[in-house]
Amino acid sequence: MKTSIALVALAAISTLTPSVLSPARAAEHVDKAHGEGWATIKKAVAVIHPTQGNQCHGAVEFTQDGDKIKVVAHIEGLTAGQKHAIHVHQFGDCSASDGMSAGGHYNPEGHEHGLPEKGKRHAGDLGNLTADSAGKAHYEITVDNITIAGVKNPIIGRAVIVHAKVDDGGQPVGNAGARIGCGVIGIANTGEKK
Repeated sequence: MKTSIALVALAAISTLTPSVLSPARAAEHVDKAHGEGWATIKKAVAVIHPTQGNQCHGAVEFTQDGDKIKVVAHIEGLTAGQKHAIHVHQFGDCSASDGMSAGGHYNPEGHEHGLPEKGKRHAGDLGNLTADSAGKAHYEITVDNITIAGVKNPIIGRAVIVHAKVDDGGQPVGNAGARIGCGVIGIANTGEKK
């Protein structure tokens, strides 16, 4: 009887051993689950706050649709009638009063800067929004060089910067001037709003 119990226990341990003790298999399981969890995130948002001395504020929404991202921005506190550059920057850090803690343009592929019509450009190059006479802007663009939390140039946890001037497409970053608004890109609440 003791021998049969010992054999059953040994058989149970030996069937568990590969998954419990094999770091490669455990990592594979964790990586797959982690990847699948991130793949379910289809919407992100950056709430834009003004940098010191500015009035820029609003929100930028990112919605994943297959291999494309629809970007919709509603921004206020801009210079009336002027174009303002909007970019995704490297770090999700808006702690500096001038927005410089967000780092440079998000550019994981090492491309030159460019406006959205340029195929190879920084992943963070979103173009320009145009303020109306009240300093408000609504901007929409669909891009295919980023993902929210996928393998290709994920933006989650990075920052959106709104600049004081127009992005003229020049090198190295479009001559867009000071950073007047900054917001960290986070997972959007897609549930019912109360």
